Formats: sequence, structure tokens, C-alpha cells
Amino acid sequence: MLLALAAEVANQSEEHSGSLPIPPTAFGIVAICILMSMLLVTWAFRSVGQRH
Repeated sequence: MLLALAAEVANQSEEHSGSLPIPPTAFGIVAICILMSMLLVTWAFRSVGQRH
């Protein structure tokens, strides 16, 4: 019984393992956009400590 349940769970996880909500290249584009925006925020505050 336990072995049959484990086999069923394994079959279900294999069916859903390849489905992504967006294409893989879109993940890279989104990651680059997020990292670039974080870079711009960091760049904007580069000399705040020297003003005072």
C-alpha cells in the first residue's frame, strides 16, 4: 500500500516538473531587469554618506 502511494506521488511529480509559467529565457530577462534596478538604486545612493 505504501509503495503504491509512493509510486503515485512520483508519477504526479514527474507530470508537473516540466511546466513553467513563462519561458526559461523570460526568467533570465526578469532576473537581469531586477538586478539592474537594484544596481541603479545602489548607484543613486553612492555619495550620500559624504554629504554630511
